[in-house]
Amino acid sequence: MENAVTRRPLPLTGVRVLDVSQVMAGPFACMLLADMGADVIKVEPPGVGDQSRGAMGFKLKGNDSMGFLNMNRNKRSIALNLKTEAGRKVLFKLAEQADILIENYRPGVMKRLGIDYERLSAVNPALVYASISGFGQTGPWADRPGFDLMAQAMSGIMSVTGYPGGPPVKAGVPVADIGCGLFAIYGVLSAYIGAKATGKGQYIDASLFDSALAFSIWDISQYWGTGEPPVPLGTANRMSAPYQAVKAADGYFVMGATSQKLWKQLCNLLGRPELIDDPRFATVSLRLANRPELIAVLEQSFAARNCASWIDEMLAVGIPAGPILSYPQAFESEHGRNRKMRIEIDHPIEGKVPNIGFPVKFSGTPAQVRLPPPLLGEHTAAVLAELGFDAGQQAELEAEGAFSA
Repeated sequence: MENAVTRRPLPLTGVRVLDVSQVMAGPFACMLLADMGADVIKVEPPGVGDQSRGAMGFKLKGNDSMGFLNMNRNKRSIALNLKTEAGRKVLFKLAEQADILIENYRPGVMKRLGIDYERLSAVNPALVYASISGFGQTGPWADRPGFDLMAQAMSGIMSVTGYPGGPPVKAGVPVADIGCGLFAIYGVLSAYIGAKATGKGQYIDASLFDSALAFSIWDISQYWGTGEPPVPLGTANRMSAPYQAVKAADGYFVMGATSQKLWKQLCNLLGRPELIDDPRFATVSLRLANRPELIAVLEQSFAARNCASWIDEMLAVGIPAGPILSYPQAFESEHGRNRKMRIEIDHPIEGKVPNIGFPVKFSGTPAQVRLPPPLLGEHTAAVLAELGFDAGQQAELEAEGAFSA
């Protein structure tokens, strides 16, 4: 059965994607497409390549950082100078045969280079062209440089992160970057399905700012519903209590008694049945209104035993609970290993390279590592040959500055 499954083509087999992006949101989005079978050609500046190759630290043996190695598997790399006429000539040839192009240059750069959607769609009307930027292609902030930190700050995420009265805090992971990459994939695949039916592609405008705002469901709902701007709550939740990190004898763990049923189970588990109908905590609304007092009361009981003991007892009666793990602990946990969230890739320079595993599991066409993260320009000659440029024509392109060997 397994052999029959692996013989099925991956879902995006036959789809060609041009990855004209750098660092995170764009490369991450393109890697997800590559993992599903797309032929992703990474178009990089000659000499330096994607900024994340060298600028993101954490290097092993070669010139490419661990960050780059974790966002660019299953791709081919062509080194192409898009500032030259010869380089743009190659990109137009690539675009003629591509289904999707994803770029994340500052708004206006691709137009100045003459490789914007209007020009490329003229040679390939079915092309889906996605631009990823900090603040989008329109609006008064469009020309601002946009990074994850700015998007988190200006979208409101930092206003609700951290503890009340504390300094500004960003989310520990780049939620705007990764979120934008995911929303971009949602956009390009939707447009690609439409293009298959109509023969007409379209332009996708995705921004870190919009993507970060899209995560604000609970927070903005509170404001629109009450008129009160949301504030930081630490690990707590604005819709339910208790639902946060709590302190036990040896540290903190997380738990959530989010319904009346779970609340009664928690009170009985703690040997505190009198709390069930305590006028301060009898309903979800009262528990939210009296959250600091509620947690203080609960932590008096939690102090009697260690985290592991409480977690086991809560899970046994159906109350959600869990430990607070570091990344190494999470990846190396029995569950993390079972879910194969740490994989290894054979790399021509680095040898065995650890990579984050595939977060979505397919029953019929499981994602595969078909190619290691490419060396800069590793596939230039092969891609040019596929486009019909013979050895002499490739030499002419090199002489005209399209790329360097």
